[in-house]
Amino acid sequence: MRILSGIQSSGVLHIGNYFGMMRPAIALQAEGEAFYFIADYHALTTVKDPAALRENNRRVALDFLACGLDPERGALFLQSDVPQVTELTWILSTVTPMGLLERAHSYKDKVARGMSASAGLFTYPVLMAADILLYQTDLVPVGQDQKQHLELTRDLAERFNRDFGETFKLPDPFIPKAGASIKSLQDPAKKMSKSDENANGSIFLLDDADTIVKKFKRAVTDSGTEITFDESRPAITNLLTIYQILSGKTTEESVAHFEGKGYGAFKTELAEATIEFLRPFQERVKQYDDETLNGILSSGAVKARSIAADTLADVYAKTGIR
Repeated sequence: MRILSGIQSSGVLHIGNYFGMMRPAIALQAEGEAFYFIADYHALTTVKDPAALRENNRRVALDFLACGLDPERGALFLQSDVPQVTELTWILSTVTPMGLLERAHSYKDKVARGMSASAGLFTYPVLMAADILLYQTDLVPVGQDQKQHLELTRDLAERFNRDFGETFKLPDPFIPKAGASIKSLQDPAKKMSKSDENANGSIFLLDDADTIVKKFKRAVTDSGTEITFDESRPAITNLLTIYQILSGKTTEESVAHFEGKGYGAFKTELAEATIEFLRPFQERVKQYDDETLNGILSSGAVKARSIAADTLADVYAKTGIR
């Protein structure tokens, strides 16, 4: 089984990225042939500073390794180190109906939040489809908000296979049951985001202890005093979800643990649990120097390009391009 995961280098990673995508994706490296890429082409839809993009790429690579990615078992590489992905994107765009892209939730959401409606943002799902199909992927760990993009990927694969002959595998999604969408600490109506202008909404993987304590103290809560899971109280439910994931307790155990306690005690314990959880990760980040990191990325890119070249050669042969 071939497994593929990617994450944008559009900012510093947070615990929502870790629980929603990185942890379940890295756990799958024991289940088959795993590929992990840093989506720097995708990041260009939002990042316009070249120095920032290079630093983001480095930070995301370090985060992947510190989270447990084993470069001997899984290939880690930059999206832009595999040029075949942009070539396949164009080929796939010729079988992509405009209506599919116009219905993409992610595009409409980002434009509604003020992002520039560029052609790159609009065709983002086609590049994502190329990322997946290029490696003949079987399984893709995704958050619930990315499920539609994977459905579009399967649709494009089916259309290409119908028009030009059996070429691409149809990938399946793997969506974690818990923690797939941790919300902002400042606005529980939206997910925690590395591109959020309000840094207090996210707990970043490299936040120090004092910063974590301050962010949880400032986290919004709902009316009432009970600490329970309740859809009508999204703020406290989000904080309790984070605690449940960090502690490994069940829903019932988490609620019982804080019965009779106030928000202050709850936030303090949540901050302490987060600090302890992130401590070993932050120590592992220090183990990799730039030379070692570049070697890992280069090795991963070689593995990725070898498969990408075979796929693209087949695509070109079937479409009539020499």
